[in-house]
Amino acid sequence: MTINTLNILAFAGSLRSESFNRKALQIAKQIVSELNANVIELDLKTLNLPMLDEDLRAYGFPESVKKLKDAIASADVLLIATPEYNHSIPGILKNAIDWASDITNPFDGKVAAIFGASNGLNGTLRAQLHLRQVLAALNVELVPQPQVFIRTAQSAFMPDGSLVD
Repeated sequence: MTINTLNILAFAGSLRSESFNRKALQIAKQIVSELNANVIELDLKTLNLPMLDEDLRAYGFPESVKKLKDAIASADVLLIATPEYNHSIPGILKNAIDWASDITNPFDGKVAAIFGASNGLNGTLRAQLHLRQVLAALNVELVPQPQVFIRTAQSAFMPDGSLVD
């Protein structure tokens, strides 16, 4: 019997280099790496996607969009850390999902685990509900448990990026 290594694409829906969600993503990457998975992290900040614009797409997909679409297509599993902005997912994350699923849908049939960190008492509960809805529309199978909502994130992480509790 051959056991294939899982290819996991990890990204955070935050641009801030010291964001709590980037810290949470590093912890998740460490956990799945210990399971002998191949983990690739994609930084939406350095990817520098333009805003979705059909006029721009008329000239072909920008290189950053091609890179995003290819990375998703190559992955078996997605690890997505999302902040919560105004009770929803951040625009940068929604823009990335919209670009990636434009015309073709590399998300189709993928498995995703989502989680997030927020300074509020609810963690990223509402953002994750919206993200589940968006990903379900793209035929992504979402890991139902555990649901990870890191609340009061400003005191949840140690200086080295590990979790206090």
